[in-house]
Amino acid sequence: MKKLPIGIQTFSKIRSGDFIYVDKTDIALKLIQNGEYYFLSRPRRFGKSLFIDTLKNIFKGNKALFKGLYIYDKYDWEQSYPVINISFTGGVIQDRPSLDEKINNQLWLAADEFGIEFQFSNISDKFYELVLKIYKKFNKKAVILIDEYDKPILDNITDTEVAVEMREGLKNLYSVIKDCDEYLKFVFLTGVSKFSKVSIFSGLNNLQDITTDERYGVICGYTQDDLEREFHEYLADCDLDEIKKWYNGYAWLGERVYNPFDILLFLDSPSKMFKNYWFETGTPSFLIKLLRNNRYFIPEIEQIEAGEELIGSFDIENIKAETLLFQAGYLTIRETMQLGAEIIHTLKYPNLEVKKALTDYILTELVYDIAKKNKNKISIYRALQKGEPDNFKDIFIALFASIPHDWYRKNSIANYEGYYASIFYSYFASLGLDVIPEDTTNHGKIDMTLKFEGVIYIFEFKVTELVKDNNSALQQIKDRKYYQKYSDVKDIYQIGIEFSKEERNITAYEWEKV
Repeated sequence: MKKLPIGIQTFSKIRSGDFIYVDKTDIALKLIQNGEYYFLSRPRRFGKSLFIDTLKNIFKGNKALFKGLYIYDKYDWEQSYPVINISFTGGVIQDRPSLDEKINNQLWLAADEFGIEFQFSNISDKFYELVLKIYKKFNKKAVILIDEYDKPILDNITDTEVAVEMREGLKNLYSVIKDCDEYLKFVFLTGVSKFSKVSIFSGLNNLQDITTDERYGVICGYTQDDLEREFHEYLADCDLDEIKKWYNGYAWLGERVYNPFDILLFLDSPSKMFKNYWFETGTPSFLIKLLRNNRYFIPEIEQIEAGEELIGSFDIENIKAETLLFQAGYLTIRETMQLGAEIIHTLKYPNLEVKKALTDYILTELVYDIAKKNKNKISIYRALQKGEPDNFKDIFIALFASIPHDWYRKNSIANYEGYYASIFYSYFASLGLDVIPEDTTNHGKIDMTLKFEGVIYIFEFKVTELVKDNNSALQQIKDRKYYQKYSDVKDIYQIGIEFSKEERNITAYEWEKV
């Protein structure tokens, strides 16, 4: 029984250490044969570093490590190339001098490896000198592999001034690549985010972005076939459908995949307990701050329709929440359509883990009190189990009443219309329940539908200060006959909830069983 490669990013260690390796060399070979300059964006902990290291071993001609893999008898191993490998994966860089020192150290290490001495002192000249002297010394073009190219920026994304300094420092390095074209065999850069070419690559127009190229959709991550074929010994007595619901679902216009780090931790757990393995490795505090400052209507997170520009690159001075949600891995592409000259992507949570964990994290921001939040979640779930929707009223009234007035004074998020509905949605979604915001019917859109053990709950929300008509929220559900969409369901509850911004609580709660 081979070992699980948890956290291992070194190709040789996996191949020589009796670890399971999911073969990605067919994709590596396709890249090498079809182009020279590539860029790939993927969320953290997705296997980018391992793929970089795999490329390094291919170009260095380490044939023995690839025995039994796709590329073994299809690549010319007689040809090897000098590889310049630059990585920003380790440590946190907090200022420009530290970044320059980090870059200089990596250039010096590369020069030492190839027996080259520098004449120039500044970074851009030194990088160009390294590539040129390698070419002249070995009469071979060099390969440049850059891992986590954007990490110094992302580590400082909450401080725009420092982040801009990092961008300029990295631009000083990356812009050299275009001047080295005649001396380069292959270039591959990876990162979490995608910044515009103008802002960071300065003229490197031949850089091919394969982030949303379906040909390379599974370049990182495990497909369902990969999981069942390579890890079958670890899957005994496991519910594959439940595993898929919890951890599969990431897609970039290709086949859906698992995050390797995530699924490996699950397979390694003695009890095979479903937990937030990937989510817990990072804290999306900046994202939450962005959602809060933009007064984002939380249920809309899983209803986003985005054009190419929204899921594409962003600039430090103008970061969109939708772009960050997608690039960081909290949303993924579920559907794509052509609307005239525009390509529109529908973004969704990739799986239950991310939906449950992110909404729970957001909920903490919305309701202030973590202890009461968890107690309320338990009470809500038990009310659902008993089929007692009337209990929701007391739970949520007590919740809003417990939020200190000082919190409202300091937090503007409570002043927008979607605040109250966002709390309801986040509670149910953070429990891992099947929640449908803006549920479309032929009579209009239901504010929120909840499906639980064969029972349908239809919710309509109203903020009294913002509505001029006299109809109650419940009456609106009845008038629009939303229940007809679920006419084949035996038990349907219609729940109308009205809030007052002035009173900061629920002022009316009515429900009926259809």
